[in-house]
Amino acid sequence: MVADSARIPVQSISVRRQPAARVAVLGNPNSGKSTLFNRLTGLRQKTGNYPGVTVERHVGRFDHAGDSLELIDLPGMFALSAHSLEERVAADIALGRIENEAAPDAILAVVDATHLYQSLALVQQLMELGKPVLLALTMTDAADRAGTLIDIERLSERLGGVPICPVVATTGQGLNRLRDALVDLPGQAPPAAPDVWPELGDAANRLAAELDGTFNRIEIERALIDVDSTFALDVAERLGADGNAKLAAAREAVFGDVPPLAAEAQRRYDWARDVLRDVTQSQPMLASWTNGLARLVNQPWAGTALLFAVMAVVFQAVFAWATPLMDFIDGTTGSLVEATNAWLGDGAFASFVADGIIAGVGSVIIFLPQILILFLFIIVLEDSGFLARSAYLMDRAMRSVGLSGTSIIPMISSFACAVPGIMATRVIPNRRDRIATILAAPFMTCSARLPVYALLISAFVPATKVGVMNLQGLVLFGLYLAGIVGGLATALLLKKTALRGPKPSFALLIPEFRRPNLQTVGLQLLSRARVFLRRAGTVIFAVAVIVWALGYFPRSETIRTNLARDIAAAEQTLAGAALEAEVATLSNVAAARQLEQSYLGRAGKSVQPLFAPLGWDWRVSAAVIASFPAREVVVAVLGTTFALGAEADEDTLSTRLANATHSDGRTLFTLPMVAGLLLFYAFCLQCAATVATIRRETNSWRWPIIAWVYMTAVGYVSALAVYQLGS
Repeated sequence: MVADSARIPVQSISVRRQPAARVAVLGNPNSGKSTLFNRLTGLRQKTGNYPGVTVERHVGRFDHAGDSLELIDLPGMFALSAHSLEERVAADIALGRIENEAAPDAILAVVDATHLYQSLALVQQLMELGKPVLLALTMTDAADRAGTLIDIERLSERLGGVPICPVVATTGQGLNRLRDALVDLPGQAPPAAPDVWPELGDAANRLAAELDGTFNRIEIERALIDVDSTFALDVAERLGADGNAKLAAAREAVFGDVPPLAAEAQRRYDWARDVLRDVTQSQPMLASWTNGLARLVNQPWAGTALLFAVMAVVFQAVFAWATPLMDFIDGTTGSLVEATNAWLGDGAFASFVADGIIAGVGSVIIFLPQILILFLFIIVLEDSGFLARSAYLMDRAMRSVGLSGTSIIPMISSFACAVPGIMATRVIPNRRDRIATILAAPFMTCSARLPVYALLISAFVPATKVGVMNLQGLVLFGLYLAGIVGGLATALLLKKTALRGPKPSFALLIPEFRRPNLQTVGLQLLSRARVFLRRAGTVIFAVAVIVWALGYFPRSETIRTNLARDIAAAEQTLAGAALEAEVATLSNVAAARQLEQSYLGRAGKSVQPLFAPLGWDWRVSAAVIASFPAREVVVAVLGTTFALGAEADEDTLSTRLANATHSDGRTLFTLPMVAGLLLFYAFCLQCAATVATIRRETNSWRWPIIAWVYMTAVGYVSALAVYQLGS
């Protein structure tokens, strides 16, 4: 609840602002910062990456009353002492320490009215940066419901005259006043920051005198507080050979035996507590449904049960809702392929356009509905405050494998696609924990595995009942469970060996439950779609073209001639539907023979001895090789290798696989061989986009190579053990 005194005018000045002024949008995680950014910029925003790091850069143009500003939506942070990669980037941008990235001209501090105590400590640090500051007080409706009365005028006085605009970002309440204040912000004078620690400032000033202006006071203070930071290393190096000793002496004089970070937190939160006592009052309020829900979700057993129930609904929706859209995309792709073949005729160029380009793009886009539906749920759950509680609830379970609750969100994201799941690990503060989560995420059963599972399970697992459950469904559940166990076991192995270190800490500010904003959800969904299509789609598209080339060349004129002869002979004896069926059969057989003598077929035969202990012949080996860049390719390659061509439907392919034999007449797809093949696809890293994303997120080829070799070995050994024991 905001007091009447909140309606105070925001001072403006007559200085003409530059249209290129840059305003950094900063605040705690879950403070409504991104929602407010999307409200202010709308579709006038773009996403990129900061130089040299993998953290996304969200920049938008804010236009109002003839003025234009550039808003920078920075990752959420609790203090300038950064822990995660995203917090470090946010702090470096605020301090102007990113190379080739200009420092912001002003700061829009976003503060959650329901968590003023946690937010004010960050605001106090931002005020010390010497830039104009505007405070957007969000969640004022939630504060009202909680019975919290905030004296905005008095709060502004305690913050040195910082203008404050109460807003409700989800409904737009107060946004017009915020827009008016925002266009005036770059021309205002910096606020007078409260000096909560004179001793620290004096020590920083003494060191600054020795550095001749190389570092400002704030940077030197960070060097004193953040012992292992780049600030400390840079300042120590600049101070000379005894730089570390000088910093250590200054720290001892200021902090004594107290850890610097703990001393800073105590000073800043003592000040925040004093401000709260001065500007807030609490009034008794009736309990709301959100309070009751919060109490329920915060209970370990009830909250965990609700979490699993929500996840069950999410995954059911992912598969149920996406099917019509996927069928539409699949049908459209097939129609385009047929139209292309009819228009361009037979030949290499027609095959390149139809099978390489159109089918390649279609193999990526067909999974987009599942990706978007999953992201829709994740964004809604995150925006409502439920996902933060899920991380808290799963913290104890994740600690059993050496991780923390922050790893659960990337794991959940990886069930749709490992690419966004790996990108979501940026919120993990510790690098060891982040890499362990990155290498565990590809084990989660992503949507690209589903076509393989569906094909093999429908062909070789009977649709019988096991109690009230369906056997095919139980096998599919077992494969999902195998992926989860494989990922958690991998994380535990890494944390016990190569990534051994202290158990991760886990600090989380649990937000209030709130109604998601539709505009924010839509903009984030659009952004995620762009990222997926740009990063994953381009890689898989290139791979599809390469696979097409390997499977098309070289062409055998003998096979082509024999096909023409056989079709001519069939035309002499058959007509109508019988002739069409015979021509289709002859064409598919010829296509399989062409593939057998192609580069891909030759590669399959060359590696067939390696995969023979798994029960595979050259056709399965070739299909598996082709699916290493993108595992969903295997269905199309199996269709061609088993003489079915692109026109085969799943039932026909299932039947043909069931009847396939080795050259000596033995059944090829036995139950042990199929079980091993399923486990191979459950564990093996067959996704070039995932490998490329691991390379990008770790800034090294070491970890993607380790992940690929390790997961391939686990898949091979699992398939070998199942086939040999089962046979």
